[in-house]
Amino acid sequence: MLIFPENSGPYLSIDETALSKGELYTIITNKKAKGRKGFIVAIFSGTKVEPIIEQLMKISDKERAKVKEITLDMANSIKTIAKKCFPKAI
Repeated sequence: MLIFPENSGPYLSIDETALSKGELYTIITNKKAKGRKGFIVAIFSGTKVEPIIEQLMKISDKERAKVKEITLDMANSIKTIAKKCFPKAI
């Protein structure tokens, strides 16, 4: 797990991906960075909701409240993470 809260911005994306040999990861990216420095906000091994929420909740309420919008797919796990950790985001 890697978290870079200073890289987060008001517009995030959260998605799951398989990088190699079927290993799943959950990745949070800063949409405004568009692949440049600060693009990756966090990478988590696996897709289980509770460990990801536990780590994201370590980021201050103030920092998490700065997130205004999150792009995600329809996976319930991702929706749960977004709602619990970034309650002010749409």
